[in-house]
Amino acid sequence: MNAEIITIGDEILIGQIADTNSQWIAKQLNKIGISVFQITSIQDDAKHIIKAIEEAQENADIVLITGGLGPTKDDITKHTITTYFHDSLVLNKDVESHIEQLFAKFDYPFTEVNRQQALVPSRAEVLFNELGTAPGMWLENEKGIVVSMPGVPNEMKGIVSNELLPKIQQKYKLPFIYHQTIVTYGMGESMVAEKLENWEDALPKHIKLAYLPNYGKLLLRLTAKGTNEQFLINSVAKEVEKMQQIIGDIIVGLEEGETLEVSIGKLLTEKKLTIATAESCTGGKIAEIITSVPGSSAYFIGGIVSYNARIKVQELGVLQETIATHTVVSEEVAKEMALGIQKKFNVDYAIATTGNAGPTTDLTDETVGTVYISIASPNGIMVEKFNFGQPRQKVIHRTTLKSLELLQKEIRKNILNCL
Repeated sequence: MNAEIITIGDEILIGQIADTNSQWIAKQLNKIGISVFQITSIQDDAKHIIKAIEEAQENADIVLITGGLGPTKDDITKHTITTYFHDSLVLNKDVESHIEQLFAKFDYPFTEVNRQQALVPSRAEVLFNELGTAPGMWLENEKGIVVSMPGVPNEMKGIVSNELLPKIQQKYKLPFIYHQTIVTYGMGESMVAEKLENWEDALPKHIKLAYLPNYGKLLLRLTAKGTNEQFLINSVAKEVEKMQQIIGDIIVGLEEGETLEVSIGKLLTEKKLTIATAESCTGGKIAEIITSVPGSSAYFIGGIVSYNARIKVQELGVLQETIATHTVVSEEVAKEMALGIQKKFNVDYAIATTGNAGPTTDLTDETVGTVYISIASPNGIMVEKFNFGQPRQKVIHRTTLKSLELLQKEIRKNILNCL
């Protein structure tokens, strides 16, 4: 079963708000076995709305519309849908009573404009909106189903969860769609694809692979679709095991929620290890990400943002001579920063970053985008040089992710050496 989502509202098209409704609805539909064919955003314009519904019904079994159901004159969705179905509006007494009670609860005056919210197409099945005044409306024709819902996120979510999804599941026998997302760090999409080529070619027909690249990481999503949920889960698990044998060294976790910082946190917690950060070009981003994990206080001791050379010297013990000889953006300074914070906070592991995020290079010989990352561990010190290009935010983001990737590798290497 295919669905199409249509969001109505000029505020989306001018960039005033982001369309989070479609993203949320798509996830909920996917959970019950419905594939989203297309997502469309259109203006509050009658001709556009009718055209969008006509085209959507050519492609999808069910069309879900959000937005344009308010009491003001610019909200025309309900009237337009009524026209599309060659129907007329009638007063729904249950909806009217709900609106009156809602207004009385908050001591608001109940006007004729508000009463008009209870008008619905005569052929529509009302999807009750517990949190607002505009009901959801389910209409059917020979082409399929059209559902209209308010665009207010919490109202829409209530209707989808409590009314729409149960009704769809009761009406149709749906297939299962199962996703497994593998999170990898440290290798580009093309190289991963090359390593997985033979494995991917041999995937069962009911399993598809999608590559989802982002700064510094690559998500590999396996999707299986069929009638037997347990069979899908088992078959995907077998393929994940095969994948781990090929690229296990770059796999961080087997869920989208298993981020690099979560994986590192588990390692540090399990081994009762501690960490601190000394950041220059990343400005505290590494510490921010590490501490975003609940319970991170068990292993993260603290950090210093040594943005100025004076702080590198005073707080981290970097030698003036080192800076004078090699500049602040150098391998030597990165090492002394890492060792300095490791000693100062008495931790097992330390991350240090120094580099040119841009747009200027300050008083260094290195180009914009050049970064040094150092990891101090119980077994020594390492440093690597990178050039992350431009612009500034990209450099900071990639440095942050690469620092965590190097930290994870160093922790794992040391754990293996202790076995």
